[in-house]
Amino acid sequence: MNIPSNIITLISGILLTLISLWFGQHHGLLPVAASEEAPWIDGLFNTMMTISIGLFLLVQGILIYSIIKFRQRPGDETDGPPIEGNIPLEIVWTAIPAMIVLGLGVYSFDVYTNMGGLDPMASHDHGQQMAHHGQGAAIAASLEAPMLEKADRRVAIGIGADPKEIGKSADLVVDVLGLQYAWIFTYPETGIVSGDLHMPVDRDVQLNIKASDVIHSLWIPQFRVKQDAIPGRDTQLRLRPREMGTYPVVCAELCGAYHGGMRTTTIVESAEDFDQWMNEQLASADGENIGTPVANLSSEAYLAPYTQEMGIDENTLKAMGVGDREIGG
Repeated sequence: MNIPSNIITLISGILLTLISLWFGQHHGLLPVAASEEAPWIDGLFNTMMTISIGLFLLVQGILIYSIIKFRQRPGDETDGPPIEGNIPLEIVWTAIPAMIVLGLGVYSFDVYTNMGGLDPMASHDHGQQMAHHGQGAAIAASLEAPMLEKADRRVAIGIGADPKEIGKSADLVVDVLGLQYAWIFTYPETGIVSGDLHMPVDRDVQLNIKASDVIHSLWIPQFRVKQDAIPGRDTQLRLRPREMGTYPVVCAELCGAYHGGMRTTTIVESAEDFDQWMNEQLASADGENIGTPVANLSSEAYLAPYTQEMGIDENTLKAMGVGDREIGG
């Protein structure tokens, strides 16, 4: 029974599509999606996985078919046909990848936008915002150079508020400091300092991220967000945790000899448990430091009361030279 080649091609194409779609949605490579932003990233990743599996099966299938179909038969000592090229085929295999890359670029830009990547308050300073609204030109002209330089140092980059949240203040603001080799989380409204990041579930959280020495990168895989901590620059992340649990916080930028140990945890809990944790921290914290602006504390005074919680001792702090630099810098 001879089956027409076009029927075989059609059936193969259908099977290839079904296998790619199934594997693209059931690969099991991603951890739990614990934030509102995670589904956007997961959708993009699943799309890329579906396309990748389809292309892999197509290319490998053609190679295997060609190896079997066009193999050299016993006793055949002739040369192959002198084919130098196939212009239509080259156009097809150039156009298809170009269209895929363009489509993924548009899709990824849409994801970036929906995650708040184009939030103007996250990517421009206040003076630029006022100028955008037609008010900044005259004001900026009256500012002195030192003031402009100071404003430039306050420029924030990163992922800002969801488009529907732009203009609204976050429910919780946390200042994040990366240093060799620990993450320090400060809750400016209360002065609480912690080695773990605590957040209430279903609340909009803004992380203001700084680095005191070298570039670090705050990564929470279950939230699908990552943002560099850059010395001398402010960066920002706005996110909304959706699933309660304990998740790792990882430094994703090689920052020194003990980079692999720069890990801590994110604890997403109910609003009641979060308030209870805050009250416990307030009750047990050093009364002299509560309410004291972080910028006015030395690095040694800032970190010393929390060395046990962070899993490091005072000798480690001295070895890292923490006492010789200011946290607020």
